[in-house]
Amino acid sequence: MSQTVRGVISRSKGQPVELVDIVIPDPGPGEVVVAIQACGVCHTDLTYREGGINDEYPFLLGHEAAGIVETIGAGVTHVEVGDFVILNWRAVCGECRACKRGRQHLCFDTFNAAQKMTLTDGTELSPALGIGAFADKTLVHEGQCTKVDSAADPAVAGLLGCGVMAGIGAAINTGAVNRDDTVAVIGCGGVGDAAIAGAALVGARRIIAVDVDDRKLHTAREFGATHTINAKDLDATETIQDLTDGFGADVVIDAVGRPETWKQAFYARDLAGTVVLVGVPTPDMKLEMPLVDFFSRGGALKSSWYGDCLPERDFPTLISLYLQGRLPLEKFVSERISLDAVEDAFHKMHAGEVLRSVVVL
Repeated sequence: MSQTVRGVISRSKGQPVELVDIVIPDPGPGEVVVAIQACGVCHTDLTYREGGINDEYPFLLGHEAAGIVETIGAGVTHVEVGDFVILNWRAVCGECRACKRGRQHLCFDTFNAAQKMTLTDGTELSPALGIGAFADKTLVHEGQCTKVDSAADPAVAGLLGCGVMAGIGAAINTGAVNRDDTVAVIGCGGVGDAAIAGAALVGARRIIAVDVDDRKLHTAREFGATHTINAKDLDATETIQDLTDGFGADVVIDAVGRPETWKQAFYARDLAGTVVLVGVPTPDMKLEMPLVDFFSRGGALKSSWYGDCLPERDFPTLISLYLQGRLPLEKFVSERISLDAVEDAFHKMHAGEVLRSVVVL
């Protein structure tokens, strides 16, 4: 039988979110109902509300979540009732050309639940990133559930479902930061600080944080930045070069995603260095640069989508490191809130007052 629970939805572009009753169907083949314990308030949810993803309103928001598997559908073998899981939006298909070439992190056809959650009047909901976890419970595909150690705090663990994984993965998976590397991170919000934490985890020799907010730069040091640059006061590119013996950093991560910050990253890297774009640009943004500057430098220019992660590989390992005290994931949780405080959390996020507000149920 279906069940009615509370959920946070966005009915139309730019309007405040609403806490309403939603209907969760019984799980079908390959589907799972997860009782949500915690869900982070990610900027992507705000982008959904603002119509920046698509116009398939109403949206059931929330995707950065952890919880307990409550019921499973026919044929489910990936998880069992009672498992503590982090939800992910990369449930790889195993059949597309990327998967068959061993590049599952580029999967083109990730799984979502086949059935729709609805409003009580039957209106179908579009779950954010195929998850929809600002709710007491949600319906997902079994492949969207990654079992991890239940000793982890759900409010902390769920953050690996999106932003924190994106940043750590940008450093470790995409940028391949290694011990003794020099790293610069432009933009010290949640994703940028996660990239800093990732670089520190693998032993980068020098980690340079760049932002225009001294509060964020202070926080960046807590995650492992060895040097900070306020780009309002100093030329970021020149200062990064000065801090790396005039060569530039081995890896520069742009966690902002604007043409001007990408140019800073490009010119702040060593000649054979790597630029990683993890900040998400808007469709209207364009880049104009001399082609000869690309020709005259080696290295690599990469984009990082979800930190090039594989949840089944990365989530359990990172949770283990957190439980060992080697990865300070708990520092990303700025506040714990209730479901009815999501709209206020959006305002705090937009104002740069928090790294992550986390809904706890």
